Amino acid sequence: MTGTNGRAGVMAKAETLIKALPWLERFHGRTVVIKYGGHAMSDPALRHSFAEDVVFLRYAGLRPVIVHGGGPQINAALEASGIDSTFTAGLRVTTPEAMEVVRMVLTGQVQRDVVGLINRHGPFALGMSGEDANLFTAERKHAVVDGAPVDIGQVGEIVEVQVGVVRALLDDGRIPVISSVARGDDGEVFNVNADTAAAAIAVALDAAKLVVLTDVEGLYANWPDTDDVIDRLTTDELAALLPGLSSGMVPKMEACLAAVRGGVPQAHVLDGRKPHALLLEIFTDEGIGTMVVPAPAGPLVRETAEEETA
Repeated sequence: MTGTNGRAGVMAKAETLIKALPWLERFHGRTVVIKYGGHAMSDPALRHSFAEDVVFLRYAGLRPVIVHGGGPQINAALEASGIDSTFTAGLRVTTPEAMEVVRMVLTGQVQRDVVGLINRHGPFALGMSGEDANLFTAERKHAVVDGAPVDIGQVGEIVEVQVGVVRALLDDGRIPVISSVARGDDGEVFNVNADTAAAAIAVALDAAKLVVLTDVEGLYANWPDTDDVIDRLTTDELAALLPGLSSGMVPKMEACLAAVRGGVPQAHVLDGRKPHALLLEIFTDEGIGTMVVPAPAGPLVRETAEEETA
């Protein structure tokens, strides 16, 4: 027989499930693009937790698309190959030798790990890179330092996205797992920042939201003087803050800005080190992290699902 404490626990679970109902109604059948990277990719427990969250989204009727990075794994492989890792304006300087390693690690190691963990729960995940079916076409990108362009090698900026194959996979009930490698018109292979790639595909797929998992709690209001996280801000407010952000946060927040200005209703930066951060953001009123919404917007408070769908 279930005791009082047991009944209370069961009721608490029921309360949690029923509170998710408005969000399930809102996002059922909608595409959510998730940029996966950082510490969450290197911690075994967090890797398993992430895979479970993605499968939960799939069973809940959402259409998740994963775009992954692999910074720590790339750094380790470059070091093992005797190739220096250097960054300019938050972007990896990519020589032809480094590009071979980046391509091998992203498509042959990191992607296979993500696909394998998801597919422990069913035949859902299918890996592909931006090279496949011309998903991403890119051209050489220069970093900007003190207002001047700097050559950073085989680093690409996406100029075209063809999402037909991704839509076909989603329609078939699959979970695309995409590595951020792209080809140029001349056949040159480019390393594309995964945050940027996630934003581009979110726009092309008319996604309901973009979620960027990272190693911080969100965008800090006045770092390093305070660790208060900005709960919500508009694209105009974010654009004004961008010049003062740390180099590591710039690509992530630029991705959120590009996604929302491109038509994605909202973009989020979450702490991927927190177990089930993805579910907390999508299925709770409180949410976590920083949310970027179009300008103009209302008061800087997080809406409930009922308010957003009214």
